[in-house]
Amino acid sequence: MKYLPYKYPYIELKREQADGSRKYVTPDGYRVPSVTTVLSATTPKEKLEGLQRWRKSVGEKRATEITTEAANRGTRMHKWLENYIKNGVAGEPGSNPFSKQSHQMANEIINNGLIHCNEFWGTEVSLYFPEVYAGTTDLVGVHKNVECIMDHKQTNKPKKREYIEDYFIQLAAYATAHNEVHNTKIRKGVIFMCSQDSQYQEFIVEGIEFDKYVDLWYKRLEQYYIKLI
Repeated sequence: MKYLPYKYPYIELKREQADGSRKYVTPDGYRVPSVTTVLSATTPKEKLEGLQRWRKSVGEKRATEITTEAANRGTRMHKWLENYIKNGVAGEPGSNPFSKQSHQMANEIINNGLIHCNEFWGTEVSLYFPEVYAGTTDLVGVHKNVECIMDHKQTNKPKKREYIEDYFIQLAAYATAHNEVHNTKIRKGVIFMCSQDSQYQEFIVEGIEFDKYVDLWYKRLEQYYIKLI
């Protein structure tokens, strides 16, 4: 694998919190919503109701603990993966059991997923579609000889493909922004996922299926801006 951070002139975008949501300041001076903000604001009613039922079933306190633990685990895992992408090695975990757990999860993604990447163009890459939206993807590069957008995901337990549609829409949004600004033709996205008990999963979306998620992204984006009117 080659780390080629200068293949495209990626610019780190400033982030702001406004009205309870994340905004990015793009080079042209516009403040635009993040991809995650758009998806969150347009979450289907049935999905929101399902989340509310889950929180009620486990209790608010425990639900908050579970989501906080997952977020912290994901942050640690991303740190090890970023080390690997930039330096070729993930580094060694500390004695903390949580550090060891996230390190093992990162290694599963490295050994099963990132090992198949030909090039890394950038990690934690800020991307934006002028005047419309922006976001940060975990990884841009070449996977199995095809240029693509990639994201690392931690999960409490293995996921079924039909449960992670928003992840595919997210990849489509990042790819569309990359194509617009950097004149690429990315039509592939990869999710590298690992559960807390180190079960690895990989989800690939490309070609016609990828185009479907681009269309779904534009529909969610339209819903978001209609709500602002």
